[in-house]
Amino acid sequence: MSEREVIDTNVVTVTTFVMHEGRKAKGTGELTTLLNSMCTAIKAISSAVRKAGIAHLYGIAGSTNVTGDQVKKLDILSNDLVINMIKSSFTSCMMVSEENERAIIVDPDNRGKYIVCFDPLDGSSNIDCLVSIGTIFAIYKKVTDDEPCEKDALQPGRNLVAAGYALYGSATLIVLSTGNGVNGFMLDPAIGEFILVDKNVRIKERGKIYSLNEGYAKYFDPAVTEYLQKKKFPQDGSAPYNARYVGSMVADVHRTLMYGGIFLYPGNLKNPEGKLRLLYEGNPMAFIIEQAGGLASTGYENLLDIQPNSIHQRTPVAMGSREDVLEYVAICQKHAKK
Repeated sequence: MSEREVIDTNVVTVTTFVMHEGRKAKGTGELTTLLNSMCTAIKAISSAVRKAGIAHLYGIAGSTNVTGDQVKKLDILSNDLVINMIKSSFTSCMMVSEENERAIIVDPDNRGKYIVCFDPLDGSSNIDCLVSIGTIFAIYKKVTDDEPCEKDALQPGRNLVAAGYALYGSATLIVLSTGNGVNGFMLDPAIGEFILVDKNVRIKERGKIYSLNEGYAKYFDPAVTEYLQKKKFPQDGSAPYNARYVGSMVADVHRTLMYGGIFLYPGNLKNPEGKLRLLYEGNPMAFIIEQAGGLASTGYENLLDIQPNSIHQRTPVAMGSREDVLEYVAICQKHAKK
C-alpha cells in the first residue's frame, strides 16, 4: 500500500472545527483564538509528560498548592505553560488555577473578555507511576465592564461558554464542548495537530461500572453505602456492576463517558464537601457529561446550578449515565428526608 493510500487528506482539526462552530454562531473569533492557545499549551504539556523521566521532571518540587496537595515539578511546568499561553492570546481578563491561591488578573493591555478556570495537571499524584493524567479547563465570559476581580469567576456552570479536558494516556486526547455537543480530538504527533476522531459523543443511558475510592468506605454517608450495596448485590436478578477506579479524575470520567456508568466522589465524615473543586474540576466535567446526554449532581443538587462562593470551593460529585445518577440521587434524597 502506498503512502498516499494510508494518509487521510480530509481530516478535521480542532482549529477548523472550532472555527466552523464560531461561524455558525456568528462569533468574533476570540473564543477560537483562546481554544487554539489552550491546545498549544496542551501539546507542550503532552510533550513534557512523555519525556518527564528523561528530563528529570518527576518528583516533588518542595511545596504544596493551595488545596494542600504536594506539588510535582510537572505541575509547575504545566501551570506556567497554560498561564503564559492564555496571557499571550489577548483573549482572557482573568484566570483561576488550582495551583494559585488568588485569581490571576491579566494586564490591561493583554486582556480579552473570557475567564479561564483550570487544573493544569489533574491526577498529579499518579505521575511517578505512569498512570494517565490530564488537564481540565472551563471558560466563562466576563459579565460586567468593571475591573476584573475574583467575583467575576464565581459563576454557576450553566454560564459556561466552553469546557474541555486533555487526557495524557496511550495517546493525547482533547474532549471539548462549546455548548453544542461533545467531540474528541486526538493528537497526531506526525503533523502536530489534534484530529477529530469522536464526533458527537453520547453517553449510555445506563452503564455497568461504578467508580469511586472505596478506601473511604468507613466514612461514607449511609446513602453512598446503600447505593454501593445495590450495585454489588442487586436484588432484581441483574449482574453486579464492575468497580473501576484510577484516581485521576480525567481518566475516570473519560472512561465513564465512553463506557457509561457513574463516577462518584461524594462527601464523607472527614470531608463533608468532598475533595474536588467546583470551578475547574466539577463544573467543566459536568458540562461535558450533560452535553453528552448524561447528568451531574451532588446527590442533592445539579452540579451546574451551584452558585460558587469562593474560587477553590469544593463539592461532592456524582456524574455519568443519566439513569445511574438519577438512581443515586433518589437514594440521597430518601436519606435526606429521614
